[in-house]
Amino acid sequence: MKWDDIGQQPCSIARALSVLGDRWTMLIIRNAFMGIRRFDDFQQNLGVTRHVLSDRLKRLVEEGILTKVAYVERQERFEYRLTQKGLDLYPILLAMTHWADQYMDQGLGSPVEYVHQACGQKFKPVLVCSCCAEPIQAKQVKPIFTQAYYIALNQLKPA
Repeated sequence: MKWDDIGQQPCSIARALSVLGDRWTMLIIRNAFMGIRRFDDFQQNLGVTRHVLSDRLKRLVEEGILTKVAYVERQERFEYRLTQKGLDLYPILLAMTHWADQYMDQGLGSPVEYVHQACGQKFKPVLVCSCCAEPIQAKQVKPIFTQAYYIALNQLKPA
């Protein structure tokens, strides 16, 4: 299977990776959450080539994760802002941060701490069950393939 076809698989992770699955895309999204909005600021902060940055920003806009908003009309200068679809990626970034802090901190500790503004406390993200609010652990989860999976799988098979 070619990388360009990965999003056609009946797999939620594969579909997400078809949009988010390279290092620059996730770092651009991280920076957008940190308040960076302008092309030159993304480029300076990340050190990514202008061509790669332009390509990734275009893709994120096409996918509805970012939106372009003009801030200088005459020169057509744009800011990139997170849409609701983009804002909904925040739990993924927090989960990745938590994992990296737990396993890859090189003994230095977390480089960033997060404070829940509602209660004023520092927190670590925890995934919980939407029904019982218990923390989710891999060994306590059983995937069950739905009808949508089998329909999508059949659509991938050559006729």
